Amino acid sequence: MKLTSLAAALSLAITASISPAAPGLLPVTTDTAALKAANELDSIADDYVKLTLALGEKESGYVDAYYGPPQWVEAAKSDPRDMRELGNAIVDLMLRLDALPKSDDPLAAQRKRYLSAQLEAAHTRHAMMQGETFSFAKEAEGLFGVTPELKPLAEYDPVLAEIENIVPGEGPLSERVAGFEKGYIIPKDKLQTVFDTAIAECKARTEKYFDLPQGENFTLEFVTGKSWSGYNHYQGNYQSLIQVNTDLPIFISRAVDLGCHEGYPGHHVYNMLLEKNLTRGRGWQEFSVYPLYSPQSLIAEGSANYGIELAFGGEERLEYERDVLYPLAGLDPDTAAAYWALQIAKQALSGARMTIAQQYLDGEITRDEAIALNQKYQLVSAERAAQMTDFNEQYRSYVINYGLGMEMVRDWIEAMGDAPVWRWKAMEALLSDPILPEDLIGELVSD
Repeated sequence: MKLTSLAAALSLAITASISPAAPGLLPVTTDTAALKAANELDSIADDYVKLTLALGEKESGYVDAYYGPPQWVEAAKSDPRDMRELGNAIVDLMLRLDALPKSDDPLAAQRKRYLSAQLEAAHTRHAMMQGETFSFAKEAEGLFGVTPELKPLAEYDPVLAEIENIVPGEGPLSERVAGFEKGYIIPKDKLQTVFDTAIAECKARTEKYFDLPQGENFTLEFVTGKSWSGYNHYQGNYQSLIQVNTDLPIFISRAVDLGCHEGYPGHHVYNMLLEKNLTRGRGWQEFSVYPLYSPQSLIAEGSANYGIELAFGGEERLEYERDVLYPLAGLDPDTAAAYWALQIAKQALSGARMTIAQQYLDGEITRDEAIALNQKYQLVSAERAAQMTDFNEQYRSYVINYGLGMEMVRDWIEAMGDAPVWRWKAMEALLSDPILPEDLIGELVSD
């Protein structure tokens, strides 16, 4: 299969996402060879899930979500495989995939490509579990299927100069920004109300375009002691646990950010649509498990970040926060525009986070230097800069999935047209099909 245009890729994806095969109603073929290949692909997919669960027993957090047969989890725990066996199993599945005949079915071909990419990532992570180290760029490519192009930090200095005009004064810019933003912290006793309201709005805007599964829901928790600010734990059956970290003060902008990113149309919706359309709709068991260190994460994080822009385009977000969330948080709505202008300006600094992570993880700078650079180029407090560095230590090159992932998703979706309905349709397709990072740049390779 060779698709060289974004329009062709979207056509395939939208067709599949709008009309998924119902359980028990998959197309019937009389082609014996094709049927044999399809059965083998199903068998490989099942073994891939079992392999992923077994790897998850070796590394906490490797499996981000699982809602497949419970006996497979029990087997991974009760009959663990050693690292040599797991390495051999990865290679064996790769060879079995390669041995499958070429398929005239574009969905089967895409499914095969997806499994192959996920196994390549498993192979890289398996090596890392045994102590092998890679450069930041090689690690990102091995795990997430893309090689990030990082800018020198000096290229972000003009952005800092522009922000100097927004927050004038004496002393380091990061301290001035931190001081300014203190006026936009949500009081702890109002967090629940503000977040419940924001998430409900994110859901309402998503429901205008998506047919969400009946009975879907989530539980919201506030937690401490984490290196991240928010997390979605998808639990299957269209249910999620959304956690918000309260170690540090939470600013008013985070309510919509996390409501969209972790909820609607972000991670909660992404996992639900995969379960609805692929795991249930097509019987593709490989989507019942989500290995965190895989190309799937670039799609997940990139779409979740872009989902914020999609749901609250232009100044809609400013107006909503000013008119609804500021009063609920007890903040002054008359100052919303000033805070909004600062947040928009800071978005141009997002790429600096990847550069700092690369320098730190490749041993070019110390932890203290990384914290100082995060303070300077992310314009955050020392405490938040330390938390960001903790995240880099724990999740390493995963950080590329936020900024680079969002850029790739945005470019792919917005190339489909300006009309909101088309962008939402493109988003639905992205969240419903086995699309890989390389597909976002129109490079679908031959089966």
